[in-house]
Amino acid sequence: MPNIYGAPEISVQDLAAKFTNGDTPIVLDVRELHELRRASLGDRATVVPLSELAAKQTAILPAAALDQDAEILVMCHHGVRSAQVTAWLLQQGWTNVLNVAGGIDAYAKEIDASVGMY
Repeated sequence: MPNIYGAPEISVQDLAAKFTNGDTPIVLDVRELHELRRASLGDRATVVPLSELAAKQTAILPAAALDQDAEILVMCHHGVRSAQVTAWLLQQGWTNVLNVAGGIDAYAKEIDASVGMY
């Protein structure tokens, strides 16, 4: 199902293929810190909680993500908050940003249950 923000998306299958192929996209996990105890991609994602992103804007992004042409994949629990962030980054001038459809929940269900679920 397309997201309500109209943000372009990548499937969890395509994300997993990138990891398997050795690609190194910037994966921004915009979930809040308390959510990470239940499910996490570990060091494959950089945590940038939405609450901090809202407060600090692009200043909170990791250095690599400041390149507006870098491949950035945004994820959250189910893909709604990350779709919002994806749309916002595109509005700010980033050119290669995709929402991870279904978020970490879909990743756990369809790719790797060991990342955790909640």
